[in-house]
Amino acid sequence: MSSEDAAGAEGRGGDTGSTDADGTKEEPRAGEANGPLGGGSSGTSDVEGAAESAGGPADETGGADEASGPTAGETEGTEETEETGETGETAGADDADGDVSAAPGSVPDDVLEAEADDPVWDVVVVGAGPAGASAAYAAAVAGRRVLLLEKAELPRYKTCGGGIIGPSRDALPPGFELPLRDRVFAVTFSLNGRLTRTRRSRQMLFGLVNRAELDESLVEYAVKAGARVRTGVTVSRVEQHGSAVPDRRTVAVVLSGEKRPVLARAVVGADGSASRIGAHVGVKMDQVDLGLEAEIPVPQSVAEDWSGRVLVDWGPLPGSYGWVFPKGDTLTVGVISARGEGAATKRYLEDFVGRLGLAGFEPSVSSGHLTRCRAEDSPLSRGRVLVCGDAAGLLEPWTREGISFALRSGRLAGEWAVRVAEAHDAVDARQQTLNYAFAVKAGLGVEMGVGRRMFNVFSRRPGMLHAALTGFRPAWNVFAQFTRGAVSLADVVRTNPVARRALDALDRPQS
Repeated sequence: MSSEDAAGAEGRGGDTGSTDADGTKEEPRAGEANGPLGGGSSGTSDVEGAAESAGGPADETGGADEASGPTAGETEGTEETEETGETGETAGADDADGDVSAAPGSVPDDVLEAEADDPVWDVVVVGAGPAGASAAYAAAVAGRRVLLLEKAELPRYKTCGGGIIGPSRDALPPGFELPLRDRVFAVTFSLNGRLTRTRRSRQMLFGLVNRAELDESLVEYAVKAGARVRTGVTVSRVEQHGSAVPDRRTVAVVLSGEKRPVLARAVVGADGSASRIGAHVGVKMDQVDLGLEAEIPVPQSVAEDWSGRVLVDWGPLPGSYGWVFPKGDTLTVGVISARGEGAATKRYLEDFVGRLGLAGFEPSVSSGHLTRCRAEDSPLSRGRVLVCGDAAGLLEPWTREGISFALRSGRLAGEWAVRVAEAHDAVDARQQTLNYAFAVKAGLGVEMGVGRRMFNVFSRRPGMLHAALTGFRPAWNVFAQFTRGAVSLADVVRTNPVARRALDALDRPQS
């Protein structure tokens, strides 16, 4: 394809298709479902300040209608390349005031009173995001009495790109069907709007979901396994000593506005990046970033241009990048950068949306969220309380992908919480929590270590990373295998001497 042809194709969203190495033509792929998310729009200039002053993430909403505007397209001439056809996400939910939900699986007051003769749950999980729902499922499928607590009524909106990579799919419960809005077969890369190039694959790279739909489906799966759910409740604190705790095998979960605490043999904190349970455990963070995102409803013609293709833009701020994820007739458009650069991050989002030709469309939701990565020595438990997902600061430092870390750590937390619940003394409980920490650090911790190194390289040399992914086929092949779940970044560094030496050289401290 000539550069002129490639530019024309990319200006139309790359919808002309491409021919794979085997000679078959790759046709555009339509999204699986339609329908913009509900909510509204408002400016995001104060998102970072609001989030930091509140000690946690801030979401903003207001009313919005669809507005007419230009067709979306990249501003640069582009060149399309093909993959060789090799074979191969901000996660936990927080907890707030409200009434007992009437949703399927929720616990009405009369049921709670009927269980007063055996008031201690085996496992209580706080937060009904991917981490919490996975923990509840893992404990319930083991036959334990499980209560899942969530501050909001389900479904609820969460700021999240909604990318489902291979490790996320592999961590789902058996038989779980993802509510996919689109399947991704192509990635367009750009360097702050320049040097745009699209890579294509004959195999699906990853899927896209709305977090509200994913979370609700995961909770329903936990309920089918036997877990009970209470929504609209705030967990104000947990106590492992004091008058509310009947014995040393029990944890008291104190709910705002309720006199009687919920009692459990083990507690899993999955209540998001501003976690109250994480504060109780003493979680420490060493990387905090601000993500800004807009859900933009678009006409069918624009949606078709983006179907099956995402855009990743390496941004102008150190460690920043932007994304466009198509989900039916809505585009999820966002950027992320280090906390403390709120005004510059907002300008990046505005410029990014404008370059894409999307400024004429009114967002249905505009929101902001702080993502937090744990320090390497941060605890994962305290007594009979475990933390997982965002509450533990478990996410990939380079991409800030959190769904796969939430699902995997949630499953581990649920499995080990069962063992903690069975422990008859503090020594046994301590041994089980140490086993949980070892399991997390041996898998997710190693991946985070490589991710930190990748983040350091990316922050200093985004142009080099862009050149590798767009011009060096082996680098693209590794990216494709990573998104499908065939390998992890840690696998690549461990098994590939060339990749290991390259990372060592690029991550060497600069004098």
